[in-house]
Amino acid sequence: MDRQEADDRVLRDQPIARRSLLKGVGAGALAVGAGGFLSACSSGIKGAGGPASTGTITIGFITPLTGSLAGFASGDQFVLSQVRKTAPYAKGFKVGGKTYKVNIVVQDSQSDPNRASAVARQLILQNKVDMILTTSTPETTNPVAIACEKLGTPCLSTVCPWESWYAGLGGDPLKPTTTFKYCTLFFFGLEQFQGCFVPMWNRIHTNKVVACMYPNDSDGTAFREGFEPLIKASGYKVVDGGAYQDGTTDFTSMISTFKSKHCEVFSNAPLPPDFNTFWKQASQQGFKPKIATVAKVLLFPADTVALGPLVINVATDSWWGPYMPYTSSLDGQTASALAAAYTSATKNQWVQSIGSSYALFEVAKEAFGAVSNPHDKAAVAGALHQVSYTGMNGPINFAGGPAPGVGIVQPVGVQWKKSTGQFPYEMEVVDNSLNKNVKIQAPLEPTNA
Repeated sequence: MDRQEADDRVLRDQPIARRSLLKGVGAGALAVGAGGFLSACSSGIKGAGGPASTGTITIGFITPLTGSLAGFASGDQFVLSQVRKTAPYAKGFKVGGKTYKVNIVVQDSQSDPNRASAVARQLILQNKVDMILTTSTPETTNPVAIACEKLGTPCLSTVCPWESWYAGLGGDPLKPTTTFKYCTLFFFGLEQFQGCFVPMWNRIHTNKVVACMYPNDSDGTAFREGFEPLIKASGYKVVDGGAYQDGTTDFTSMISTFKSKHCEVFSNAPLPPDFNTFWKQASQQGFKPKIATVAKVLLFPADTVALGPLVINVATDSWWGPYMPYTSSLDGQTASALAAAYTSATKNQWVQSIGSSYALFEVAKEAFGAVSNPHDKAAVAGALHQVSYTGMNGPINFAGGPAPGVGIVQPVGVQWKKSTGQFPYEMEVVDNSLNKNVKIQAPLEPTNA
């Protein structure tokens, strides 16, 4: 283990005081509930400079390495190892005619919004980071972004529907005119889910009745309020199963509703363990939709283990994979080569979060390279809002998105298929309606033939 890895482990294992702040509520509510607590922090640090060693740029990275969302972060340690080997991160960033060393400080959110907020404040107040990068669902990104906006630190998020992130910071996704000075995000949103999922629905003969499994949390609320109207606009009927609580263990009532309404299409946005419970119970109780398109779950190979053959032909979105025709802006490595390197290094199947996590560090370099002083947080934050480049996760333009500071990536539709290779199941591209640059790999088939 090298010194940097040792430092990372110490930081990840460092105990953080857990607070009862809004315990048990969705991360989106932190936008309101956390305001009073964050306001108590000294406003004098807003926009303050970086660490005392002005020759070093310090970047914080917050990700759910453990807990219920750990699948999202399963490739992040590998990404860090790859990024640190690239010339910009190994030799330093050139900013304003000077070369600055780059230090990455890693923190584990433990899949807990309160912990995510706490470590964000630690990175800002103690580590004096120049920027925070964060990834993987509103439960992580929202509390981090809220802390950064309040404490004046540039923040870049990904792998969170932009509407969930934007609403979590206090914006209105229906009227996205608010600019958050320090916070930006790249990913996609409900219109991209519509553009990814509905073309697959249209290709399977159904009665156009959609079972909607949306929880009482930030993502569930975003899908209920934003995606259900898009379902209806696409010519489908919505059957909402109700805003259940995360961690629910008995979905019998919801399944009965879906069966009684003869739902032949399925849409959801749950926590992964909840979907596993629901999908097993659905199979046992005879609810077998003709086409299932899932969000937030079955994004990674590890998610298939608990379900086994029940994952076959379940469809989801893919924002990155070896089939993407993209290359690194840091060293020119292709997406397919990066995925192969991950499998070679870890002996595990590639995960699509590799691409988005890698792109966080590309965008960070772009922003720092556009300013004269990397410790001028307001200037760096302003540069983040203007980044427009193409890298490992494709073209991203933060000034051209649906809301200020939001860059959109275009996903493709994939289904889990039985593999003929070393792993039991694999994602294969079955629809490229939103991204014609990606080749179709397999036919779209009914989830339950």
